[in-house]
Amino acid sequence: MERSGDRSGQGDAKVTLKEVAEAAGVSRSAVSRTFTEGASVSPRTRKKVEKAARDLGYRPNFLARSLTTKRTALIGLLSNNFQNPAFMEVFDLFTAGLQERGLRPLLVNQSDLDQAEASLEMLMQYSVDGLIVASSTLPPQFSKVLAETRLPVVHAFGKPAAPFKVNVVGVDNVHGGELAAELLIERNHRSVAFLGGPRKATSTEDRLAGFERRLGLAGIGIAQTRFAETYSYAAGRKEMAALLDQGPVEAVFCGDDILCMGARDICRERGVTVPEEIGLIGFNDIAMADWTAYELTTIRQPIRDIIISAVELVVRLVEEPGRSAEARLFPCQAVVRKTLRSL
Repeated sequence: MERSGDRSGQGDAKVTLKEVAEAAGVSRSAVSRTFTEGASVSPRTRKKVEKAARDLGYRPNFLARSLTTKRTALIGLLSNNFQNPAFMEVFDLFTAGLQERGLRPLLVNQSDLDQAEASLEMLMQYSVDGLIVASSTLPPQFSKVLAETRLPVVHAFGKPAAPFKVNVVGVDNVHGGELAAELLIERNHRSVAFLGGPRKATSTEDRLAGFERRLGLAGIGIAQTRFAETYSYAAGRKEMAALLDQGPVEAVFCGDDILCMGARDICRERGVTVPEEIGLIGFNDIAMADWTAYELTTIRQPIRDIIISAVELVVRLVEEPGRSAEARLFPCQAVVRKTLRSL
């Protein structure tokens, strides 16, 4: 029997669907339809049921309903970037987008990508209706297990590969690298470096590829290339310190804003002036990039568009299980602030 809601003044006693039906003078199925999205119920019946439910303090039990509908209204969000401030915007947009559709989020911290199967097993135990993976790296075993479970999944911030086996919503990272190179070429920088995120991240590979290709067309080589273990402030500090120790360069393209902030602060501590002695470019354009302490020139990744599109797509996949996998890529945009010298 479906139960929910406390009776006022009666301790832990719960109000049942049957009691709401009796109070409203309708059938139990009419009460159930009233609280089922898209179900047919007359305005008069709905009004009577909703009044009875308010008077009794009744709330529908969605977990019990899922046994009948075979849907939990749970959508999983799996990420390994919780330490990155950019994830806060991802989390906000993800939860808001689901709640607007009457769905609920289930978050999983996939800090160890080698334990992907364990995380997916947990998600399956909670019977999530769909999954969004917010990471630039999707291990091969992940794709294999996802295919076996036939779970509707969207890889946000991923790299599309043909033929598409997993739905991808992301950004053109190669183009983002090209934009960074163009900013440096315009300012006549000749000795430049790349400070990227994890080497195995597809976003790092593509940003470096676009950066290197566009510089090459201008006859410029990359003087130094360094990869951080994580997309974190501490990693940015560490790799920028090592880069400076190897010798001076005129500018550095950092593959992430939080890495660039760490790099900016190391320059500040060592007395290296930005942008006079060294120019810096980030990637993402998170809110902190515009803070007075940083004012980063960066490559904007449309995080809002990506997450809104990913939520829309995973909901559509749940409703239309037979849909073919697709890839949606959004363009980047250069945002010039104060860490590059003026033209």
